[in-house]
Amino acid sequence: MAGHSSLNKLTDGFGRQIDYLRVSVTDRCNLNCIYCRPRSRIEHLSHFDILRYEEILEIVRVAKAMGIRKFRITGGEPLIRKGLPDFLRRLAGLGVDFSLTTNGVLLPVLAKDLADAGLKRINVSLDSLKAERFNQITRGGDLKEVLNGIEKAKRLFLKVKINTVVMAGINDDEINDFADMALKQGLQIRFIEFMNLFSGEDRFVSLQEVKKNLIEQKGLLPLEDEGIGPATNFYSSKSKGMIGFITPRSQPFCKNCNRLRLTADGRLKPCLASNIKIDIKNPLRNKADAQKLKEIFREACRQKPKGHNLNFERINLMSSIGG
Repeated sequence: MAGHSSLNKLTDGFGRQIDYLRVSVTDRCNLNCIYCRPRSRIEHLSHFDILRYEEILEIVRVAKAMGIRKFRITGGEPLIRKGLPDFLRRLAGLGVDFSLTTNGVLLPVLAKDLADAGLKRINVSLDSLKAERFNQITRGGDLKEVLNGIEKAKRLFLKVKINTVVMAGINDDEINDFADMALKQGLQIRFIEFMNLFSGEDRFVSLQEVKKNLIEQKGLLPLEDEGIGPATNFYSSKSKGMIGFITPRSQPFCKNCNRLRLTADGRLKPCLASNIKIDIKNPLRNKADAQKLKEIFREACRQKPKGHNLNFERINLMSSIGG
């Protein structure tokens, strides 16, 4: 049995074990954040082009059989897709470890349904604690809705992480406020370096100095034995909160990358910052068997680049590739 198990493990051409799949269930969103979408009109995928829930579940079954251990449900904004709680219930029935990323707008309405479906961990994208600024960054979002959603998720015992993209001249003056929020409320916040994934103004802030300052100011200690992941995390002995840093530009973590992405229209992306896509939807709809689908996963791993190229052709909006 051990030999059979090792045959199913996915590794890429650089010896990295691939055991994490981000699953985009929609390319649509109820916000229009400045770093995610341009102001110009966006052409959305048709209903036919989007993977059906049954198709996603079949892909998850294959991925699980190949050693994928963690699944993250993303969008666009996953909570706007009809029937999501029932899909999560079916996903939980497969016995897989899954979590979800959301902008939080619909959390006040859906948090209980999500928890009842078996969701235990949720990441909320939140880039300002100032209502007017939040509205400007998201081009129309209501901060109060998101904060209410976070509170409701916490009351339902969901583990909440906050993802904050730090942008020069926009919200870099709120870093301390976010850190204090995490430490006081027992949340985990992850500061993320800005990635210019479509042609727009580059708002990059290196988090190296930010990290150094927060470690000194808040008395942060490094979290040991946290496994493979993009964030380096720190904690305070005086709080249950944690502060993490994701640094794709100042300190790339590609050598430890363990993930693939499944787009809403059924393509496997080996790297976020790449235009490489391997079609799995059409083989699935053409009745490909499990062995054929497994080979598509292996091909995605074979095409996974050694590192990301943030100068790649910017034709893929973050909203369409699962973040």
